[in-house]
Amino acid sequence: MTGPDGSSDDGSAVSVAATLVRAAPACLGPVRLVCVDGPAGSGKTTFAAPLGTALGAQVVHMDDLYEGWGGLADAWRRLAGWVLEPLSGGEAGRYRRYDWAAAEFAEWHDVPVAEVLVVEGCGSAPQAIDDWISVLVWVEAPRELRIARGVARDGEAVLEHWIPWMAQEDAVFAAERTRDRADLTVDARGRVVESHPRSRR
Repeated sequence: MTGPDGSSDDGSAVSVAATLVRAAPACLGPVRLVCVDGPAGSGKTTFAAPLGTALGAQVVHMDDLYEGWGGLADAWRRLAGWVLEPLSGGEAGRYRRYDWAAAEFAEWHDVPVAEVLVVEGCGSAPQAIDDWISVLVWVEAPRELRIARGVARDGEAVLEHWIPWMAQEDAVFAAERTRDRADLTVDARGRVVESHPRSRR
């Protein structure tokens, strides 16, 4: 059950999100598309994993679609062309995973038609695909915490790429108004900040 403040009985934002998804219409052909967007280090992957489990849904990671550290702005085009457009027509999609070590795209992965698909990652919810999105979740965290998480995960050397990446994020999120368009806003600890579902067709 979801309370008037958007919280759930167990206090889990995942539970709140799953409830929103189940109540939302399918906008991507027969598929309910859930986009979990927000800046690097905010906790999107951590949030998306149990959400996918709760919904019995495949989770596609934008990290597999960026063409390296400079590839944020255009990655959604691969998502749309390889995965979303086929699904919108009731056909399976697939995508090539970017191999960061080899700096090239590698093997293909299938994305079958299903009731729900979760896509997580920075830039996963541009306005260009808004009509296909059933639920948009925005995950946020303070800049200092996000940087600390990045360093803890990948070491100090990552800052050479991380700081320019954050500038790319700022530009994308401002242009796309991603946070303003979200149905649910979640903080770095997976708690509901705001719940304001938009009207869907």
